[in-house]
Amino acid sequence: MEQVNPTRMELIKKNAQIKMAEQGRDLLRQKMDALIREFFQIAESFSQSRTELEATADAAQYALLMAEAVDDSIALRSASFATRKGLSLEIRGKNIMGVPVPVIEKKSVSKTVLERGYGIVGTSGRIDEAAEKFEAEVDILLDLAEKETAMRRLGSEIQMSRRRVNALEQVLIPDLKKQARYIRITIEEREREDLFRLKKVKKILERKKKLSTR
Repeated sequence: MEQVNPTRMELIKKNAQIKMAEQGRDLLRQKMDALIREFFQIAESFSQSRTELEATADAAQYALLMAEAVDDSIALRSASFATRKGLSLEIRGKNIMGVPVPVIEKKSVSKTVLERGYGIVGTSGRIDEAAEKFEAEVDILLDLAEKETAMRRLGSEIQMSRRRVNALEQVLIPDLKKQARYIRITIEEREREDLFRLKKVKKILERKKKLSTR
């Protein structure tokens, strides 16, 4: 145990530290509970998006296979090169219980036939459908990336908060309580000793008084 000065002032100080540590533990628990609720809300949405991605990816692959099987390979290749454009993203942040998480600001990847850059003449609806499905897949992937990053950061903060709660609950608070108990016991023993000495002195004085009155 840490060496402590067994005085009433030190006992008041230790009791104040215990109260502060317990308040900190309770606040961390509340924060952790709120983060866990937020984490599972995002996780549920993430799971739904994953299911949607699998269905969209299958549909996109099927549309591409149909286009490759029926349409002219040169037209298909030309259309794919024509649509190679950069994706404009803006990432900003928001706070969830003090945890910074990214928000991807983007325009939908999905485009009209004219916006894709390839000519309408020489391409079929099958190529358009394949392009549309893959654009939808990219949209979902970006949404998943945002949610996964948020989950990782929330998960990290939850673990950190849990470690802090455990440190307060299992180490700091018990140690402070042991110190306070030691101080209290020492003060009580000292007071009993002082009371015993006072009684002894009182008896001596009374005995002397009786002898002096004889």
